[in-house]
Amino acid sequence: MYHYTESGLQHVWLKSGYAVRRTPYGKGIAIQDVAGLHKAICSAIARKPSLTGAELRFVRKEMGMSQRALAELLGTSEQNVSLWERRGRIPGASDRLVKLICLDYLKEDVQIRALIERLNRQDAKAREPLRFEHGRVWRAAA
Repeated sequence: MYHYTESGLQHVWLKSGYAVRRTPYGKGIAIQDVAGLHKAICSAIARKPSLTGAELRFVRKEMGMSQRALAELLGTSEQNVSLWERRGRIPGASDRLVKLICLDYLKEDVQIRALIERLNRQDAKAREPLRFEHGRVWRAAA
């Protein structure tokens, strides 16, 4: 088996799908369908009970997101995402949300991500004062 550390994860081993090649510089490894392998790794990670910091970094990068982009989507700071990746302690709600976003990415379906982005826009509007008026009953004012 081949210990696939190129992913940045220390617990990934390949039983097949790779070939050892001799090069002028020594032994080389050729891996078949790296993109497919990375999607399979993402899928397995998204189904784990909790993410490690390295797994969060792998999933974020696989989805093509910066720490800032992920932070904005989760409603947290870029510093928090950085800290989670370095220390590996990710709050439960954020952990579950990242796994949901990852599963959505794997389907190449943007429904969950679009929903979260819409909620984030609504949250920004929620900072506006709420206005009500009374006629026969109370209702939101236009």
